[in-house]
Amino acid sequence: MKKIFSSLLIILTTLCLAQAKPQYITNFTVKENLTQNGKLAIIAVDSLDKPMENINGTFVFNLNGFQQELAFHDGVAVVKHPLESSTFVFFKHKNQEKSVGKLYYIYKSDTGLKPVKIYGMLLLLIPAIILLIAYSFKRFLSTFVVLAILYFYFSYSKGLDLSKILESTFMTIKNLI
Repeated sequence: MKKIFSSLLIILTTLCLAQAKPQYITNFTVKENLTQNGKLAIIAVDSLDKPMENINGTFVFNLNGFQQELAFHDGVAVVKHPLESSTFVFFKHKNQEKSVGKLYYIYKSDTGLKPVKIYGMLLLLIPAIILLIAYSFKRFLSTFVVLAILYFYFSYSKGLDLSKILESTFMTIKNLI
C-alpha cells in the first residue's frame, strides 16, 4: 500500500511540474535580420529590453493591418517578406492580457535596414509645438500647408497612414494611464 501511495504521489508531482507555462509576448523590438537579406527580425524582450530566449512557437502579429503568423525560435522571429524601400511599419501583437503596438520607420540603404522607433508622445508633441510656434507668428495657414504637404508625401510615398498615427498615439496614451 505504501508503494502504491508513494508511486501515485511521484506521478502526480511529475505531472504538476510537467505542465507547460503559457508563453506571452508583452514587449518586443525590431531589428534587421542577421543575414541582412532585407528582412526584419522581431525579438521578444522583457520590460528591461533583455531578449526572452524561452519564447518558442507561433504568434500572430499585424504589420500595417496585414495579419501574419510568425514562428519564434529562441525569442526571435523573421518576417517572411523582404522590404523593397524605406517605409513606416506599425507592428501590433495581441495576447490574452493586452495588446502591444509600435510604430517604426524602416530606413533602407545599401548597407541594410535601420529600424527607427517612433514614440507616440512625439506624434503629439511635435505637431503641438509646431502649432504653438505657428500661432505665435500668426502664420497658421502657411504652417498648415507645409504640414499637409509633408503628410501627403509620407502618406503616398512611404506608407504612413492617418489611422496608424492615431492608433499609435492612442496606444501610447492608453499605456500611460
